[in-house]
Parts: sequence; structure tokens; C-alpha cells
Amino acid sequence: MDKLNISHAWQSLANHYDKVANLMVKDQFTSSANRFSDFSLKAAGLFLDYSKNRITHETMQLLNGLAEASGLIDYREAMFKGAKINVTEKREVLHTALRNIEDDSTPEGKLVKKELEHMAEFVHKVHGGKWHGYSGKAITDVVHIGIGGSDLGPAMVVAALKPYATNVKVHFVSNLDATHISETIKYLNPETTLFVIASKTFTTQETLANAVAAKEWLLSKVPNGKNTILHHFIGVTAKPERAIEFGIGQDNIFPFWDWVGGRFSLWSAIGISIALAVGMDNFYELLGGAHEMDRHFRTAPFKENMPVILALLGIWNINFLGASTLAVIPYDQYLYLLPAYLQQLEMESNGKRVAIDGDNVTYKTAPVVWGAVGTNSQHSFHQLLMQGTQMVPVDFIIPLHSHNPIGDHHLLLYANCLAQSQALMCGCGEEEIIRELKGQKMSQEEADKLVRHKIVPGNVPSNIILVNKIEPKTLGALVALYEHKVFVQGVVWQINSFDQWGVELGKHMASKLVPMLQGEKDLSGLDSSTRGLIDIFTSDVY
Repeated sequence: MDKLNISHAWQSLANHYDKVANLMVKDQFTSSANRFSDFSLKAAGLFLDYSKNRITHETMQLLNGLAEASGLIDYREAMFKGAKINVTEKREVLHTALRNIEDDSTPEGKLVKKELEHMAEFVHKVHGGKWHGYSGKAITDVVHIGIGGSDLGPAMVVAALKPYATNVKVHFVSNLDATHISETIKYLNPETTLFVIASKTFTTQETLANAVAAKEWLLSKVPNGKNTILHHFIGVTAKPERAIEFGIGQDNIFPFWDWVGGRFSLWSAIGISIALAVGMDNFYELLGGAHEMDRHFRTAPFKENMPVILALLGIWNINFLGASTLAVIPYDQYLYLLPAYLQQLEMESNGKRVAIDGDNVTYKTAPVVWGAVGTNSQHSFHQLLMQGTQMVPVDFIIPLHSHNPIGDHHLLLYANCLAQSQALMCGCGEEEIIRELKGQKMSQEEADKLVRHKIVPGNVPSNIILVNKIEPKTLGALVALYEHKVFVQGVVWQINSFDQWGVELGKHMASKLVPMLQGEKDLSGLDSSTRGLIDIFTSDVY
């Protein structure tokens, strides 16, 4: 494998950077009347404006050349056709098959169609009051128990699609801290509560601990053993035999498969809680929006391909402009969980230091992804974005229309979103500030003291992603956009975006410490810090 950062395509970009290092984006708008139209596009119901990035037409041509040299076209086809591109786990990566619901010509398509029918039957029973708890009452509340990909995706979508909520309220429990499940079930009625246990392996420590706590709570209220469990627990897993061992009935198990990665699993039966929350029809719309983005990603030329463009801009910002983080700021309250979801999607996928060939990479890979909803974020971390010592690219996401059109709220929200993007680009220079201060009748001496504190350098890259409204279909397209962006970056960086061995190490080490905390195993061989902290726990003294 040719090393990325000594390749001709990479070196061409490095040489180009030397030429455009001092480029000011605001000047590019002055010199080109077509910059907005040249650097924006629409796909699958989304509109991307990337004109405020520190790029020229040559930059984009060279970035497209980098994508072509990486073999992206072949890797993309390999993913869609079910090749085992997850090389370290020898697995296919076929989450796209989960939303290609019209095609049942493949073995995967047949499995997906069958499982969607199973899900629809179950969801309609619950919504129609035909699925009863142990006492014959209809289900009113669902508690989804999972973690990571089995939690973040469904939780984010349910929050985002709250305007489409059904008569069933869905709650999410993920944290191993008992407070999470305790506070969630505290006020629920055991007669009308259904638990969804979502775990690919059905061995995940956090999920099983919370599942056991849920089972004990239910049986403490209604000690009828197995019959009660059959009415109130369903399992979503790739290991149905383990769900059966837990006590979940065979008919209550919704399978998914090894070729569905956890952080790409909301489209599978893991999304049954989404369907329960917003209805099966809206779940189908969600799949449809993602599939529309899949088609665009698979067929559009790179220069018109939204996921490819977003990915390449990220590579430019990280590997050439020196960015270490990416802020994601949705200007829609319903998307408040989106930054957390994208943290896992990007950082667990591409937070890698070893290339596919086993050698260490010698360049940056995934940025730290973070963010919060606007306008709240404007009053917390935007100060750092504007005047801090780190350059932080930003993705702004905003709908054109609100589900809650009250007064001028949405107009003001939209104005604030555009203003933040504009301020990051334009900044505010010394001459402009001095004019402003003099207009306020400030003395020259006072103005000289204050001016440097008010300078905003600007030239910070940002994207704006517009959607018409946060609806199931547009949300599906938005999530798929970021999924494919992550895939493209992984291909270019020559890493495997679909394993997570660092996560597995933490799980393994935690399992070894449990018996030590229970006093059942010798502590010799541990570092003094871990041994000392275990001693404090077991003695309850510090």
C-alpha cells in the first residue's frame, strides 16, 4: 500500500496549501460573484453550502484527485456489494441494505424484508392495544436498554422526531450508573411497561446489568416468573440464543446480523423503539431518506457528491489546515442529541492510529467531535470559536421551517445561525473596531486599550446544512450523509472505520477488575494507583 502522505495526490495538496495558506475567504466572495453557487449543492432533500471553507476551485480539484487515488470508487462498490471490507473482523458492512427495502433479490434483502414485516406486526399490535402486559392492560411506556450504537442512534432519532410521537412513550437507559435506570422506572407502571433489550452480542456488561435490574424490578412488583417476562420483555440481538437464556421468548426476539455494525444499527431491528415511538410508517420514511442519500453517494460524481465533498473538506481542514476538532451545532432543539451521536459515529469509526496494512499512520485521523444546540451554544463556547487559540471548523445544521412556528422565533433562530457562520468567516478587524469605538465617543487612549480585545480574526471554515424541516425522511438522509462521510475519510486515511478494538480493551480490563473489587482475587501485579483505589473501595475508607 502506498503511504498516504508521500503519495503524489497528497504532496500536490501540500504544495497547494503553501500557495493558499494566507487565503482569506471573505476576499474570495468579493472576487467571485458565483462563489455561493459554485460551492453549494442539493441532494436527497438536503442543501449544503460549503462556500465559507478556505478553498479554491483548484483545492477541490486536488481533493477530488486524492479521493480518486485512494481507490474510493472501488471501495464504495465493495461496501454496497457486501465485500468483507471490515478486514480485522472479516465482516461485510451492509447497513445500506437495511434501508434498500425495495430490493429483496439478495440474501440480505430477504432477511431485511422478513424482519421489517416482523417489526411492523409487533409495532401495530402495541399501538393498537393488542399487545398486553401481564394484567391485560395495553402498553403505555417502552424502556429501551442498550449502550453505544444500540442506544445513541435510536435515542437521537426518537428525540429528533418527537413531533411524530405516538401514544407510546419511549425512554432510554444506557449508563451503568444505577441512577439512570432507577430514575427512569421510578414512576412507571409495571403493568403497562415494555422493556426492549438491545445488544448485538447480548453480553455487553452495561446492558445486561440494566436488563437484570429491570427484570428484578418487574418481578418484585409482579412475582409471576416467566409468564410476566414474556409479556414485558423483547430482545434485539445477533445472538438470539443468549436472549432466550435470559428469559425472553423466542417469538419476542428480533434479530439482526454480523454485517450490521453497532453504530450503524438504528436502521435494523435496533430501531424498533423508533418505530414504537413514531410509528412504522415514519420508520419506513426514515429508511427511505437514508436510501435516497445512499443512491446519491453511490452514483454522483465526486465533484457533485455531498458525502464525498463533506469528507474531503474535513480532510483538508484536519490534515492541511491543522484543525483537531469539529463542532457540530444544530439550530433545532429536536436535534440536541445529534452531536453526541456523531461523536460516536466519527470518533469510534475513525479514531485509529494504525492503517489497514498494520503500520502506524503518520498523519491525523478523526477529529474530536463536539457541539450543542444553537443558540445555547452561542452563550457558552462560541467565544472560543471566535477568539480562541484553536481553529475549529463548524457544521451548522438548520431547518427552513419549524414544527413550532411561534412569533418570530424561527426567523431569529435562522438569523443567528447565519450570523455565526458569517462572523466566523469575516471576523472583525482593527480599523472597523476603532471606527465603532470612535462612534461611541470613546477617547483615542481608551480605544487603543480596548481594540485588541475586540479583534476577531475570522477565516474559520464552516458548512451550513439546510433541511426543509426535521422530518423522518430528511433526518434519514442527514444521518446517512454523515455515515458516508466517515466511510470516505476512512478510505482516504487507509484505516478500518468498522472495528473498535480500543473499546474492547476497556471492556476486557473492567471484567478483570470486578473480582478484585469483590475481594475474590489477589491484587499483586497491579499498578499502585489501581491497587490503592481498589483498597479504598473494598475498605470504604479514604
